[in-house]
Amino acid sequence: MASLSTMHLINHSPASRRRIMSAAAAAAAKLHLPECFTITKSAWMNNTENLTLNYQLNHKKISKVAGINRVATVDAPQVHDQDDSTENQGHDAVNNIEDPIEYIRTLLRTTGDGRISVSPYDTAWVALIKDLNGRDAPEFPSSLEWIVRNQLDDGSWGDDKFFCVYDRLVNTIACVVALRSWNVHDDKLKRGVTYIKENVEKLRDGNVEHMTCGFEVVFTALLQRAKCLGIEDLPYDSPLIQEIYHSRQQKLNRIPMEMMHKVPTSLLFSLEGLENLEWERLLKLQSADGSFLTSPSSTAFAFMQTKDEKCYQFIKNTVETFNGGAPHTYPVDVFGRLWAVDRLQRLGISRFFESEIAECLAHIHKFWTEKGVFSGRESEFCDIDDTSMGIRLLRMHGYDVDPNVLRNFKKDDNFSCYGGQMIESPSPIYNLYRASQLRFPGEEILEDANKFAYNFLQEKLANNQILDKWVISKHLPDEIKLGMEMPWYATLPRVEARYYLQYYAGSGDVWIGKTLYRMPEISNDTYHELAKTDFKRCQAQHQFEWIYMQEWYESCNVEEFGISRKELLLAYFLATASIFELEKTKERIAWAKSQIISKMITSFFNNHNTSSEEKLAFLTDFRNSNGLNNTNMVLATLTQFLEGFNRYTSHQLKNAWGEWLAKLQQGEGDGAADAELLTNTLNICAGHIAFREEILSHNEYTTLSNLTSKICQQLSQIQNEKKMEIEGQMTAETSIKNKELEQDMQTLVKLVLGKSSGINRNIKKTFLAVAKTYYYRAYHDAQTIDTHMFKVLFEPVV
Repeated sequence: MASLSTMHLINHSPASRRRIMSAAAAAAAKLHLPECFTITKSAWMNNTENLTLNYQLNHKKISKVAGINRVATVDAPQVHDQDDSTENQGHDAVNNIEDPIEYIRTLLRTTGDGRISVSPYDTAWVALIKDLNGRDAPEFPSSLEWIVRNQLDDGSWGDDKFFCVYDRLVNTIACVVALRSWNVHDDKLKRGVTYIKENVEKLRDGNVEHMTCGFEVVFTALLQRAKCLGIEDLPYDSPLIQEIYHSRQQKLNRIPMEMMHKVPTSLLFSLEGLENLEWERLLKLQSADGSFLTSPSSTAFAFMQTKDEKCYQFIKNTVETFNGGAPHTYPVDVFGRLWAVDRLQRLGISRFFESEIAECLAHIHKFWTEKGVFSGRESEFCDIDDTSMGIRLLRMHGYDVDPNVLRNFKKDDNFSCYGGQMIESPSPIYNLYRASQLRFPGEEILEDANKFAYNFLQEKLANNQILDKWVISKHLPDEIKLGMEMPWYATLPRVEARYYLQYYAGSGDVWIGKTLYRMPEISNDTYHELAKTDFKRCQAQHQFEWIYMQEWYESCNVEEFGISRKELLLAYFLATASIFELEKTKERIAWAKSQIISKMITSFFNNHNTSSEEKLAFLTDFRNSNGLNNTNMVLATLTQFLEGFNRYTSHQLKNAWGEWLAKLQQGEGDGAADAELLTNTLNICAGHIAFREEILSHNEYTTLSNLTSKICQQLSQIQNEKKMEIEGQMTAETSIKNKELEQDMQTLVKLVLGKSSGINRNIKKTFLAVAKTYYYRAYHDAQTIDTHMFKVLFEPVV
């Protein structure tokens, strides 16, 4: 019989590893699994070859933020030597760090007001501000210099990695106007004019969803300025331009002018495109940092009209931070932190950055308001996207946040990204949907949000309308589709990470504001590379463990008890998909073995050939610790499992198994008892109960245990009925959608995520992790689970 003690797989020599991999490929061939599980030896070898299992990241330099230019952070010292690299020292400081984990840690620690690419459009508006001392010169000459340095080869300005006609045209017209205003670089101006003239007709074929914010309003406003400056050869009278003017007028006619002067609205973001403004009233809506809704262009225009000192200070600080440039919005401290945490969690690498993530979320909580949050702190204007992400992440990390803040974005039965939004886009509503799933009992607003978001997104998917107005991301439709098919209760961490490795584009994602922009804290190639490296290393470890589990299966004659290799694989997969970290081999193996051993014992007790005397002898020998050399294979297997731990852990485990055996003897061996045994086993093996056995009788622990057992019992029944329905034996009577189960899950989520009265948070999370595996099995069909098993355990990560 194979040793049942904790495994030490990381000491194999290369030759031994090759032997094990060959044996593993052969073992896999004997599994009789669905076709998708067919694994070639070469694929497996290629996936694990040269991967040491001692988790030490190689320190090769990874492309940190390929394709992201002109990025800055307010916390970092600025480069005053302005060259064509257009990167400042704040960004260079992290780029010089070769170790990916240390790089990301530094990136998060120095986020400050957020890193974001420079917008030529906003920089041009800043360059239009005249010298305050009356000279015929710009107040911010470095902004004009930035424009001169950053014209693209084709004569345009804009994102050089992704072509979007709206972005290129609005940036180029703004820069052309700035150059003519100061009568400099006529050659660059002419090239810009030529570009506009030759490309304006491309607007007819542009994706309307990718239209930059307020394009019809600000583009035409700049055309008017260009005409007043005498810039020739622009297509002022083309039919297409006239259509845009018409759209502008229609949009302006819809603006509630009285309302926009009373309360903060999204219109504050684009004041430079509006007319007939009452500045004395608008200045009362100015943000605490001096900006108008974090927009440098809007604030620059406001300064030109009012000479307000707070506006000036905001612009001055921004220009100094970005070495003459200005982003389309600033600060982005809330947006950057929230999405960074979300990406790291979904990629499965957040465990490396726990202290940095805690600091990020403390920052968000500090600036949380009863209205929600916006991309930048201390904004009176808030949106559903940032607010939903904030609710979900803060709640997951134990913060007490009231979801009723979402009522600010609800009108009748609908939710909107913000008041006055004309067309709803998928990505904010998807984040609302994700937040709505972390619901506590009685939270009607999240129930309403869930229904609305689900129906909205299903309709978008059905009509193939997943192009988004806020982000250009190739795999956004796939991400949303998977999220609809795999709700949070039925999502296991490693399954989520495996899919997100495919969907996350790193620096390939482009965000849409007044112009296209990029944010390294969110869209970062180093995140992706680290996540792939981590997944490969963990997967290699998991594959070694799976080989060991098969050897254990053979040596313990598990098959004799009606338990197939496929059932063993499922037990190990559920453990691995929930507890995947390299250092948690002990917990994974204990999870899988305890599930199999409990089935073996149940099979032994329920077998009509097992006499009462044999059952009694089993229990007696177990209590007397007389199992190691016992001829009863089941008892010998259990005993070796228990003796594979240190003396104190073995003692605690034996007590847990003794309680389970007593319930089995009394006819109470069911899903509830199995779940209780599993959670106790995991908490004991993880060391959470070490020398503190009183925790097991703590009121909060017993409440969690009883509730989890009840939930798992219901889910086991649903799963069994579903299986029997497939086999044609009966029609399932219990639905996973039943109200009692939903209420119980909500209560469990609240107990686990809410404030504790003395129980370690990691202990509480074990109960939720176990409940989610039961929910996962009851929710997904066998083919879907097979696909997930293959992706997590065997499919090579490219």
